[in-house]
Amino acid sequence: MFKEINIPKEVLNCLDRLDNAGFEAYLVGGCVRDFLLGIEPKDWDITTNARPGEIQKLFPNNVYENAFGTVGVKTESEDPKLKIIEITTYRIEGRYSDKRHPDEIKFAKTVEEDISRRDFTINAMAMKQTVNGKWQIVDPYGGRDDLKKKIIKTVGSPAERFNEDALRLVRAVRFSAELDFSVKGGSVSGWKIEKKTEEAIKKESGLLEMISKERIRDEFVKIIMSDNAKFGIEELERVGLLKHIIPELREGIGVGQNKHHIYTVWEHNLRALDYTAQKKYSLEIRLAALFHDIGKPKTKGGEGPDSTFYNHEVVGAKMAVKIMDRLHFSKNISEQVIHLVRYHLFYYNVGEVTEAGVRRFLRRVGPENVDDLIKIREADRIGSGVPKAVPYKIRHLLFMIEKVKRDPISPKMLKVDGMDIMKILGIPPGPQVGHILSVLLEEVIDNPKKNEKKFLEEEIKKLGELNLDNLKKMAEAAKEMKEEFEEEAEEEIKKKFYVK
Repeated sequence: MFKEINIPKEVLNCLDRLDNAGFEAYLVGGCVRDFLLGIEPKDWDITTNARPGEIQKLFPNNVYENAFGTVGVKTESEDPKLKIIEITTYRIEGRYSDKRHPDEIKFAKTVEEDISRRDFTINAMAMKQTVNGKWQIVDPYGGRDDLKKKIIKTVGSPAERFNEDALRLVRAVRFSAELDFSVKGGSVSGWKIEKKTEEAIKKESGLLEMISKERIRDEFVKIIMSDNAKFGIEELERVGLLKHIIPELREGIGVGQNKHHIYTVWEHNLRALDYTAQKKYSLEIRLAALFHDIGKPKTKGGEGPDSTFYNHEVVGAKMAVKIMDRLHFSKNISEQVIHLVRYHLFYYNVGEVTEAGVRRFLRRVGPENVDDLIKIREADRIGSGVPKAVPYKIRHLLFMIEKVKRDPISPKMLKVDGMDIMKILGIPPGPQVGHILSVLLEEVIDNPKKNEKKFLEEEIKKLGELNLDNLKKMAEAAKEMKEEFEEEAEEEIKKKFYVK
C-alpha cells in the first residue's frame, strides 16, 4: 500500500533547525496522510512546541500575520509548494460559536494535544525522524489503520467535530472521493464514511447554511476536480448535503427521458461529468457537463419514449446563472460555463448545413468555444449510453469549421468599419451605423467573396438611402436569420431528438 516519498530538503532543513535548537518538531496532518498513502503531498506542515517568537528567531526570513500561531518560513525553493513552509506552535482550540472559527486559541504542551483538535483520524497523525533515520508515527486515534481500511472517521465525537466547523461535513465526502489510488475510483477504491460519522453528517447537514458559500464552493470544486467526481456528487446526495449546495441537480432524480436516452436526467448528467473527469478536462468543462441538461425537468413535455424537452438549454443556462452566482464563482468561469450550457445543443447533419450555416454557428458560439462545445457534446453522448464519443458528423463539422474559420463572422472582420460608413454617408455616430454593419455582415456571411472594400462601399451608399425604420428592420432581419444549425431542419430535429 505504501510507496516511498522523498521529503524535500527544505522541509528537512526546517525540522533539523528546530530539533538542533532543542525543540520538538513534527510533520503533521495531511502531508503525513499523503506520505503514508504514497501520494505527493500538496503542502508540508510542521508543528512544534516552539512559540511563534522563537520560530521567528530561528527563521528570520518569515511571514507572521495570523492569530493561529503559524509562522510562514520563506525558502529559496523554485517549487511553488515549497516557497513557504508553515510551522505552527502546538495549540488547542475553544468553542466554535460561528461553526467556523474557534472563539479562542491556547498553546498546548504536547503534540498529542495538538492532534486532538484535528477533523478526521487520517489527518490526526504526526511524524518525526529518529536518530537512526527512521520515521516515528504519532497516531493516537488509529489514523494509520483507517488509512488501510479506507475509512473516513472523525476524531472523537462526530457531532462535536462538525459543530466546530460545519465545512467538515463536505470535507468528509471530498476525502472519500479524492483519496483514490485505484484506476476507476468510487466503489472500486472502497473509501467509505464510518457509520457514526455518516449518521452525524445526515443529522447535522443543516449546519452548512451557516458556512460561507465561498468555502463550500472551494470544497465542491475539489470534488469536481477529482477523478471520482461522479462518486463525490452521488455521496453528497446520499448523505443529504447536495440539497444545501446545488438543489437544482436533484430535480433530475427519477426523471425519465425519451427513447434516445436509457438513463434518467440525474444519471445522465453524472455520467457526462464522469466522462470529463476521466478525460482530465478543465473545471469549466466539468461543471458544464454536470449542468448541461439541468433544465430538462422544468421543460419536460409528456411521458415515455416520445417525451420532449424543448428549450431546455435556455432554461438550463438561466439555472446555471443562479448556481454560479450563489456559489460566488468568478466572472470568467461563470460566463464560460453558462455559455457552454446555453449552446451545448446544436444540430449538424452532413449535407444539410451549408458553409454559411457553419459561419453563423461560429458567430453565435464564438470560435474560441468550439473545442469546449465539442467536449461537452462528447460527454453528452457518452452520458447517454452511446459507445462512441466523436461520430462522423462531429468529425465532418470540425472539417467544415477548419474550412471556413478564416471567413468573416463578426463586424470587426469586415473590410469596412463604422468610420468608413460615417465618412461615406457624412453622418455622425448613431444607430444607423450599427444597422448598416449588421446588414453588411449578413451579406458577407452568406458569401465571403463580397467582403471587398469596393463592393461594401457601394452597398453602404445604397443602404444610406433607406430611412432609419426600414434600415432597422433589415438589421433585425439579419440578426434573426434562421440559424441553419438548429432551424433549417427543425422538424427533423423534433422528430429524431425531441430536444429542440
